[in-house]
Amino acid sequence: MSAIAEVETVPDVVEATVNYVENNGEKLFTYTGAPGSNDKRSGGTYDPRKVKIHNGRLEADRFVLDRDGFRFVGHPTKMRDFYDEDEIRNVYYPEMVELIKAESGAKRVVVFDHTLRTADDEMREAKKIREVVRRAHNDYTEWSGPQRVRDILPDEAEDLLTRRFAIVQVWRPIRHPVETFPLAICDARSVAFEDLIISERIYQNRKGQTYACTYNPRHHWYWFPRMRREEALVFKVYDSQKDGVARWTAHTAFEDPTTPPNARPRESIEIRTLAFF
Repeated sequence: MSAIAEVETVPDVVEATVNYVENNGEKLFTYTGAPGSNDKRSGGTYDPRKVKIHNGRLEADRFVLDRDGFRFVGHPTKMRDFYDEDEIRNVYYPEMVELIKAESGAKRVVVFDHTLRTADDEMREAKKIREVVRRAHNDYTEWSGPQRVRDILPDEAEDLLTRRFAIVQVWRPIRHPVETFPLAICDARSVAFEDLIISERIYQNRKGQTYACTYNPRHHWYWFPRMRREEALVFKVYDSQKDGVARWTAHTAFEDPTTPPNARPRESIEIRTLAFF
């Protein structure tokens, strides 16, 4: 599958702000409310840094999920309306199972969650979806990765956890090409485990954990300008295998200096899956 689309000329690299957090010993918390509301964060101190973000389209074919932590692919979808929950589950979920099997080599893939996001506050409230996340983070931790298996597949979990599994996500625009707050993703090889800080995530019915990210000048960031509906970013946010593979992939929305005037707000979907090998 070719991952390259015809897009207007954009730079090879941009300078933009990535919101890190300081590792000052404070505990971090995120409180997730009802759909349509903003997350509430407490604890920690933001540490915004100007970084170089490289145009991943220029080398898209070289990225490997188990080495770099992500893959950028051309991937048309049969979806008509991403605001139709039934269609997402009946059409998009099976598409994602096949995509992640193909990209990861997993024998079994279980889709367990999806999140729609927009940079438009009025649309977010009207559609009851979530805001874009403007902080460098990784979605699962050493604890919350296995816990998600126990949550989703309780009868099988202890057996499944004796073998390798990963949590793999897929991100894509759902209508227009991305013009505001695109997703930046960090080469997994450039992120040290010491760069990650546990952030407790409090839901209405359960507790989870994510990793917030502290600044390290070694971080190597990419973005894929003007991503389109027929393109997808596949990335790994947990792997139980501790040696020889990418385990975490820090990512964040960022203010793109190439955003055109009167740009349309970003609308996107991310899918979360358990991949068993």
